Amino acid sequence: MKESGLDAADIRILGALQRNGRLSNVDLAEQVGLSPSPCLRRVRDLEEQGFIQGYTAILDRRKLGMGVVAFVEVKIDQNAEGDADFRRGILLLPEVVSCFVMTGTMDYLLQVVVEDLDAFADLSMRKLLSIKGVKEVKSSFVLDVVKHSTNLPLPRPVIG
Repeated sequence: MKESGLDAADIRILGALQRNGRLSNVDLAEQVGLSPSPCLRRVRDLEEQGFIQGYTAILDRRKLGMGVVAFVEVKIDQNAEGDADFRRGILLLPEVVSCFVMTGTMDYLLQVVVEDLDAFADLSMRKLLSIKGVKEVKSSFVLDVVKHSTNLPLPRPVIG
């Protein structure tokens, strides 16, 4: 067992569900080499322990008319109030699909998905810059995607 408390069967289950979260329990059990009842019990345990946080569909942003992906660096006023205001404001913006606290010259890195450059300009100038505490915003636009995955690299199970 690893530090995480996962054994080889748990890791196989997590890997299979990362590849296809819609697997039936019977298909999942077959793929990971367990019978259905123990497999279902393990999946429920993994959910209860928080290893599996939910299930979702991965959507094609382009088919939905979301043609622009940008990464936005944000610098905020260095006080607790400015940070709290920024965090509250970001949570209200569905265009911001990820927000990370960063080390380095910027405080936050946002991943933004919008329809077009006009929508990005609106988000940037009307919404982001109006959040109390925002001092500086720098944007970089994605030209092409080489790799994009929601799958995490899973630990290798310890044999023996």
